[in-house]
This record gives sequence, C-alpha cells and structure tokens, in this order.
Amino acid sequence: MTFHPQPQGGIAKPWAFPAPERGTLANGLTVLHCHRPGQQVVAVEVNLAAPLDAEPAGLDGVATIMARALSEGTDKHTAEDFAAELERCGATLDAHADHPGVRVSLEVPASRLSKALGLLADALRAPAFPDSEVERLVRNRLDEIPHEQANPARRAAKELSKELFPATSRMSRPRQGTEETVERIDAAAVRAFYEAHVRPATATAVVVGDLTGIDLAAVLGDTLGAWTGTTAAPRPVPPVTAEDTGRVVIVDRPGAVQTQLLIGRIGPDRHDRVWPAQVLGIYCLGGTLTSRLDRVLREEKGYTYGVRAFGQVLRSAPDGTGASLLAISGSVDTASTGPALEDAWKVLRTLAAEGLTDAERDTAVQNLVGVAPLKYETSAAVAGTLADQVEQHLPDDYQGQLYARLADTGTVEATAAVVSAFPSDRLVTILVGDASAIEEPVRALGIGEVKVVTG
Repeated sequence: MTFHPQPQGGIAKPWAFPAPERGTLANGLTVLHCHRPGQQVVAVEVNLAAPLDAEPAGLDGVATIMARALSEGTDKHTAEDFAAELERCGATLDAHADHPGVRVSLEVPASRLSKALGLLADALRAPAFPDSEVERLVRNRLDEIPHEQANPARRAAKELSKELFPATSRMSRPRQGTEETVERIDAAAVRAFYEAHVRPATATAVVVGDLTGIDLAAVLGDTLGAWTGTTAAPRPVPPVTAEDTGRVVIVDRPGAVQTQLLIGRIGPDRHDRVWPAQVLGIYCLGGTLTSRLDRVLREEKGYTYGVRAFGQVLRSAPDGTGASLLAISGSVDTASTGPALEDAWKVLRTLAAEGLTDAERDTAVQNLVGVAPLKYETSAAVAGTLADQVEQHLPDDYQGQLYARLADTGTVEATAAVVSAFPSDRLVTILVGDASAIEEPVRALGIGEVKVVTG
C-alpha cells in the first residue's frame, strides 16, 4: 500500500479586503469590478435607485413585485424561455427591494459570464411585465402575508417598525407591503414604477470573480452597455426620525409556549466615527455564544437557546447621514419572560456601571478580524459587501479600513459605544407571546409603559 505524504501547512499570507476598480459605461452605468483568481463563479450585483419611499401612496409593495417580475420575461424571451436560458448558463438570478433601493444578484460560471450578462441586461433593459405573471406574483405575495403574521420573529419586527417610526414614514410599514396595498398592484403600476426609477445612469453594477481571459470592458459594453435610459437627478433622501422612549408592546398570542423578544432603537449608520467601536461593543454584548447576554440568559439561567445583539443599517445618504437599527433578539419560554427581561436589563446596567473587560475586547477583535478571510472567501460575499458600500455611499476601501479600525479600538471606546447603543431607559421592547401570562411580570419590571395589542 502506498501512503501519500501528509500535507504540510503553508506560509501565512497577509490578507486585505479586495480593492475594486471603478469605471463608467457610455450609458452612465457605474461599474466596480474585482479580479479574484480561482473564483470560477462570478458574482454580479446591480443596485437600482428605486427606494421604498418612492413607491406611490397606497401601493406599498410595488417595488418588491417589480423586482420579482424582472426575470418573468423580456422583449426577447417569455418567462419560461428566460428561466431556461438562465439554466443553460448554470446561472441564478434573484432580486429584492429594500429601503435604499432594488438589488439584482447574478451568479454564473466565468465561462458563461457573457451570456448571463446578456440575459441580465435584457431583464433590466426591457422587462415584459406580462399581466399574467404580475398577477401570479401578487397572489404569491398575498399568500406570504399570513405566514409572516404567524411567524413570531417577523411579527415582532413589523411591530417594532410601527412603534419606532412615525406613521407617515415608509419605514413604519412592512417593506413588502400589506394585504390592502398589494391587492391594488397590477402590471400597469409595476411598469410605471419601473419607468420612473430604473435607468442605467442611476445604477451601479459590481462584478467579482476570476476574470482571467475575459475582456470585461467589451463584455459589459455589449450587454449592460446596451441598456439605455434618461438621466435623472438623485432622489433626495428623507431624514430618519424615530421615537425610542422606553416602552413595552405585547403582541398577544394566547396559549403561546414561547415569547419572542425584540428590543431595539435607532442609532447612527456606518458613516459615524463611532461605528467600529459600536461593532466591537455589540459583539461583546451579544454577537456570539460566549457574549454576555448568552452567558447569562443561556448558560447560567437556561432561559433560551440564544440571544443576539446586532446593528443593521437601514438607510444612508450622500451627506453622511443615515440610521441603523440596534437590536437584541431571541426567544424564551413563556414562564421565563419576566425573569429573562430582568436579567437582560441587569446585563445592560452592569455593562454601563463596570464596562467591558480587556479580555472581552481582545476576543471580539480576534473573532471579527480573524474570520474575515473566511467570510469573504466567495465572490458573492465580496460583491455583496461592495454593493452595500455603494448603496450606503461609502468609499470603496471602507471595509478594508474597518478591520484596521477595529484592531485599533480600545476597551473604553467599545464600552462607551455599546452603552450608548443600548441605554437601559430608552429601549422599545416588543414581546410576541401570551399576554395573560406575561403582562403582569413585565409590568413589575418598570422598564416602561406596557400596552397589549392583538396578534
């Protein structure tokens, strides 16, 4: 029997987040591309400046239906033919709408990039929006809504948005629309939204993968470069306002054996100089199984399988203003709701009084910075992050600089940032559970006015 020699470890190489090259096509489309040797699956992300606040009054959800309908046929292909052509390329195409705009995502083997980009260009240039397909997508969306209402985590997120933002703000309402608004959407509404907001001059394409032997400029010129449209001034970005006075809302689910917790408020976005320290502090609070919240609520008390703290950017503006959602999320058994909340507030108050430890800070830096090469191992991960930076009006080297800033952030800075992010007296708490069992224990905690709404 022949034994092959045991593989030996290689020499560690310095890692940095990939730096893209930037350019503009003749039609005004901004392009970022990044050559990643060995990444034979190329990822393409296209940002379309069609934000949710641009949806016409009473048509919440039209951006979502438009995004889903982009791949339902073009001037060259029926919906079935378009799907078959994508399959022949070995490609996947997806799109979704969010507050900053619509994102279209393509993944395809490098050898078939030109063909797949042609299909993507057709979808952006001349989508058919056939009545039958739009009607089907509307029905599908209407079928999703009851399931979202029944999902405790989704229901909590919906209620938190309603509580935090004024009723006049698009952020206060479900991103994909309500039953009432989605029912009004038809092919004409979808086409009108497309024609008003989708054009190359306000879009950005990100291409990441192994581009060896590919004349990317020529391929882009023949595909996405054939997409034409009028120019338009950038849409003004409305300011984000929120009310985070400490209070509790219980979404009543009679008989529920668990309570879904969502505790949140609004904070700064990634333009703010506090963001790196905030990332570090929030990781120490609830970013992993060994963080403080999990250590107390899961390991010591056994209330939950896990609780997480996070910061999620909602929307940014070119002038550097914007907002993020700062939140703590998890679920506990019904009987433990009051004690779990009490201990969560103790964790926050202890953190404010005593601060983080150097050991916690060091572990967080090692985990956040050390995992980066694995996190960005695929083209899709790199392309998604670059597209996020474009969407949030950040410089192309932002992510790379972030890791350096995380490594330079001290324990005192991280403590101050996380305490500012989660002040114990200014948190909106959403509980989805059995109000008859949890209302009184929660009121006794004194963490804010308590109201009960139907589920």
